[in-house]
Amino acid sequence: MASSTQTLDRHPAAMTNRAGKYLTFRLGDEEYGVEILHVQEIIGMLAVTHVPRTPQFVRGVINLRGKVIPVVDLRLKFDMGAKSDTEKTCIIVVQLNGSAGAVTTGFIVDEVCEVLDIPASDIEDAPNFGQGLDTDYILGMAKSKGTVKILVDIAKVLGAEEIAQLEKTA
Repeated sequence: MASSTQTLDRHPAAMTNRAGKYLTFRLGDEEYGVEILHVQEIIGMLAVTHVPRTPQFVRGVINLRGKVIPVVDLRLKFDMGAKSDTEKTCIIVVQLNGSAGAVTTGFIVDEVCEVLDIPASDIEDAPNFGQGLDTDYILGMAKSKGTVKILVDIAKVLGAEEIAQLEKTA
């Protein structure tokens, strides 16, 4: 009984850490959120230069004010299939931690929606989908405006090996 009490004591603290401001965006019919503190900027689509021999989800690189940064197609990373860019397609620019320091990376999304302040009481753990499915990148499920938004830990969307590949690409 004491161990279940300890688990309950830790759970609210973990949920409180997830509360905060999230930039929400669309991929297909679903809405996702990323902590606003991780977002450096949001830009419209730029010309992307394809880099040979990179993973399928790496669209290529862009020139962002004189700095070459790798760009990841989040639809492809999430196995959602490719989609043609539209006037709403955006790049969310974030900083990831690589072996050589911070790696500026762009994530292509279908559309940026809004910034929401999500309280801990509106965030639940991701459901258990069984073994073999990696959901470490999901911070939780947020209930907002009658819908569910998937909160993403952008630092865990890519593994260490994938970030190392991005470092080499840039």
